[in-house]
Amino acid sequence: MKQLEIASLIAGLCCGGLATAQIDKNELLGQINVPTTAVPFLIISPDSRAGGMGDAGVASTPDANSIHWNAAKMGFLKKKMGLSVSYTPWLRALVPDINIAYLSAYRKIKKAGVFAGSLRYFSLGNITFTDIAGNEIGQFNPNEFAIDGAYATKLGDNFSMGGAMRFIYSNLTGGQAAGGNTTKAGTAFAVDISAYYHNTKVEVGGKKSTFMAGLNISNIGSKISYTNIADSKDFIPINLRLGAGLDMNIDDFNTVGFLFEINKLMVPTPPVYEKDANGNPVPGPNGTYLIAAGKDPDRGIVSGMFGSFSDAPAGFEEELREYNLSGGLEYWYDKQFAVRAGYFYEHETKGNRKYFTVGIGLRYNVFGLDMAYLIPTVQKHPLQNTLRFTLQFDLDAFKDQDKNGGGDQPTN
Repeated sequence: MKQLEIASLIAGLCCGGLATAQIDKNELLGQINVPTTAVPFLIISPDSRAGGMGDAGVASTPDANSIHWNAAKMGFLKKKMGLSVSYTPWLRALVPDINIAYLSAYRKIKKAGVFAGSLRYFSLGNITFTDIAGNEIGQFNPNEFAIDGAYATKLGDNFSMGGAMRFIYSNLTGGQAAGGNTTKAGTAFAVDISAYYHNTKVEVGGKKSTFMAGLNISNIGSKISYTNIADSKDFIPINLRLGAGLDMNIDDFNTVGFLFEINKLMVPTPPVYEKDANGNPVPGPNGTYLIAAGKDPDRGIVSGMFGSFSDAPAGFEEELREYNLSGGLEYWYDKQFAVRAGYFYEHETKGNRKYFTVGIGLRYNVFGLDMAYLIPTVQKHPLQNTLRFTLQFDLDAFKDQDKNGGGDQPTN
């Protein structure tokens, strides 16, 4: 089964724009029309804390995984050094050897800001390549990874900005030919731009609270190609996240936090093509097809980003459907034990991902453990029936745990 899935993926990559779904312009709002990109692993939630809160993290309190959600959050980190390791099984209900590993770390330098780095590795397991007659022609382990470097600094008591640079590598075929085309590993470079607001002087219902807001535009970068065909390049998942959060201190032992987030892919939406009497796309100039509604998806990066807010074939109503919503809550007892829950919503015609999430967190001295579990409500999900794990390490505590007696929790 895995062979079929990987083969279909490779064929889609090599065919480029020819694989774009065709829909009838008279039935636009009722049809599936999903913006797609290469290397979607870049926007999969890598850590279990956010994974337990509906995959919301752009405006949560900062921790060692902030480099993914919003690098600017790191400007408000209290610890000098931290490390996080996450492991996420993928499609565990079908295959046992697909997984995502994530390693991130940061170092805070007085008066200079916070420097951080991360490595995300996506292993698609082992597959067997066969020829048209079914004869085995090789074994390969498809894999993708991204290496990040990030920086954040406070620009005032309540505001910080941050950025990240990213190298992306995606090798899905091991150089095997597909569809008569020679394939290769794809590479790309990208940057993130982010901002964060953090105000601890807020009162809600007479309770001391912290209000947070975050913005992150991630993966602004070059297109990626898996062949030597000049016009066969795909967008990477340039993504906009915008959110707000509120942490309420109920008393000395109990804290409750709320998060809400909106995110949108800033890539072209597939257009509707003209069709002839037989239902086939009508050829246009230069090997393209005539567009009946929407815009040509073969655009530059900047045009594709800003055009993504107004290129849906069905207009404004369809544009609104491309915004995903997520939210979560996090309860801490004595800054040592956390319970989390959340929900993620995506419109039926734009992917139809709808799921609840739950999670727990523990903090003890030099390390913390987070776990998350996903419960789909509409359709199957690659993470259903799967536990995700994250270990966080407070590297400061290795130096002063005897002096502090294991206090100063949690590690973020």
